Amino acid sequence: MRNLEDRLAALESGSGRAPAVMPNGEFEKFSSQIFDEQRPIKVQGGSLKTWTFNSAAVEAVHVVMRTEGRPLDADIELWQGPDNTPCKMRVYVEDGADRPFSAMVATPRGPNTIALRNIGHLEFPLEACVAADTPEIAAPSTNMREFTDEPLIIQGGALRTYPFEPSVDSVQVLLNTDGRPLNARIELLQGPNNIKQVVELYTEDGLDRPFLMVMETPGSGNVVRIVNTATVEFPLTAGVDAYTINNDYSDFEPVLGGDTNDGFMSKRNYR
Repeated sequence: MRNLEDRLAALESGSGRAPAVMPNGEFEKFSSQIFDEQRPIKVQGGSLKTWTFNSAAVEAVHVVMRTEGRPLDADIELWQGPDNTPCKMRVYVEDGADRPFSAMVATPRGPNTIALRNIGHLEFPLEACVAADTPEIAAPSTNMREFTDEPLIIQGGALRTYPFEPSVDSVQVLLNTDGRPLNARIELLQGPNNIKQVVELYTEDGLDRPFLMVMETPGSGNVVRIVNTATVEFPLTAGVDAYTINNDYSDFEPVLGGDTNDGFMSKRNYR
């Protein structure tokens, strides 16, 4: 396995963005690098694809999805045994090229199966990769149960918002509970009522199966909103932090629109 310096250099040369430091001091790879190392599978609109991991040593898997610029609309379920779905989520992304979906799903006590259904129309296919959390894919001991900063408790029925500066290219969201079910809606907004990405999440045990995802936040005016859709008896713990930062961003760069990626005064264009 490459050492820390080699991985840091590879991340910097490959993405042009500052790498994200995980709680254990290692670096996790971006969704684009997973696509480069794993051959994506095209899932046509209305079809279903499954990935099975029989080994109990696989404690988490990476799920990444993207499109060619069209909307992304999918259902993701974790199957463990007959008629047992301990985790499921509904994902919508306005533009699957600008904002590819990237998440980690906890898979304790195998065998486990990830079922991905493209619920969009036939004209909206998507590309997906599901890979086990191994040293070749991510940090050798990625911890989904430790927050980088002080987390925030969100009571049932409440919501919290997290605004970010334009220099933040992506945001990390980590959710868990004290062992109770986890029901939440994660939204990425860019302007008033302008929702760019939505994830509706259910987990039967937020301590045994926490949820970790990375949301791409190109442009300015990005706000992450987390809603605890459960009742007041089921609080959740949330940590939302900047994941990657564009070090070459200029505060004097003109903003032509909330969803623009053009940079007239920045040193480099990243997309």
